[in-house]
Amino acid sequence: MEKNFVAGQAGGTHVTNAVLTTELAEKGAPGLMQHAIDSEIVKIRPMATPLDQISRLGHVRNVDAMEVDYYSVDTREDTTSAVSAKTLSTEDGITQATLKVSDPSILEVSETFTWIDDDGTRHTGYVGAKTDDGLTIFSDASGASLPQVGTQIIRMGRAATQLDVQTPQFAVLPKKNTNFCQIFKMQIEQSVIMRMSHKEIGWNFTDQQEAAIYDMRLGMEKQFLFGHKMKIYDPLKGEQVMLTQGIWEQAGKEMRVNVAKLDGNALVDLLREAFTENSGSRRKILLAGSELITALNKIDAQRVITARDQVTMWGIDFSEIISKFGRLYVVFSDIFDAMGMPSNGIIIDPEYIQKHIFIPFHAETLDLRGSGQRNTEAMVLTEASCLTLRYPEAHTRVIG
Repeated sequence: MEKNFVAGQAGGTHVTNAVLTTELAEKGAPGLMQHAIDSEIVKIRPMATPLDQISRLGHVRNVDAMEVDYYSVDTREDTTSAVSAKTLSTEDGITQATLKVSDPSILEVSETFTWIDDDGTRHTGYVGAKTDDGLTIFSDASGASLPQVGTQIIRMGRAATQLDVQTPQFAVLPKKNTNFCQIFKMQIEQSVIMRMSHKEIGWNFTDQQEAAIYDMRLGMEKQFLFGHKMKIYDPLKGEQVMLTQGIWEQAGKEMRVNVAKLDGNALVDLLREAFTENSGSRRKILLAGSELITALNKIDAQRVITARDQVTMWGIDFSEIISKFGRLYVVFSDIFDAMGMPSNGIIIDPEYIQKHIFIPFHAETLDLRGSGQRNTEAMVLTEASCLTLRYPEAHTRVIG
């Protein structure tokens, strides 16, 4: 132990015969004296890096490996289409028939389903048995009202008899995916002479730290959005470099819009695509390029869709679009313009974004003077992390 340190009764450390300095504090209580930027990182220009900002203040998980395995669960399909239907018998207005569908796995015994016939009448069916020849069904339809070729069959709830104790088993297995944590680094350095020199403005090392963090976060934002998962062997360094996959590739849904003709009706279609056919939340975020934002701003407010000027969440100022489907928080992202995609965007569900951290963001001081390398003061910023989408179908790529 350091000669000036004395162990306390409860495990603490006491300093004797010395003035308490930051160096002694770091030795006696590692981590106690943190660089200010550790706690201030989310306060540095959050509007420029909305995805990184949201992920830092959302679901964060520390991991013990650079390669992250994660599981995503989708909902069961609700629809299939009819291939053929054959009447077997009719009694008391109930028709027994054999129904073949394009995907028999959608329906199980004791489940009900519905369809609309050519006259626009809705009918209901019940699956009594399931064989290789098709489904044995009971319904309120007969003859031409039975599902014809191509008729959409929509799965509904199960129906049991009074004496039923069991039903066909149901289980769901998540899909395994993998992503790589990427090591992000940024080194800040200035000479001692530079620090000592008089400057016309108060530009110091802390200002450089802030600028470096901003630049580092911009790079991370691009990687978290559009990165492609890769392992590269660097022959010069003799080491492997791991690149993380962005959420653009992970999103499960995609919608194309004509930015030049984007109107209220097209916006409703966009909201419908974003909020339906998944079990995501009713509050989602649109990160978009300048052309898509411009098109949205030109849409006149309607009675069924309202817009609020500003909503502040996660330290970010959003424009809010309120619809019957859900609330969409819109923010302009410079990254889409920088990537040559000003008419594109991505709708994300913040509840289903997971940030995995192998090395938490931290700043480490380099003693280049003590090692005889350079007469400078230097600091290295480091983080090893990646983003994953736990439910891909809750996120939508918007391509203009």
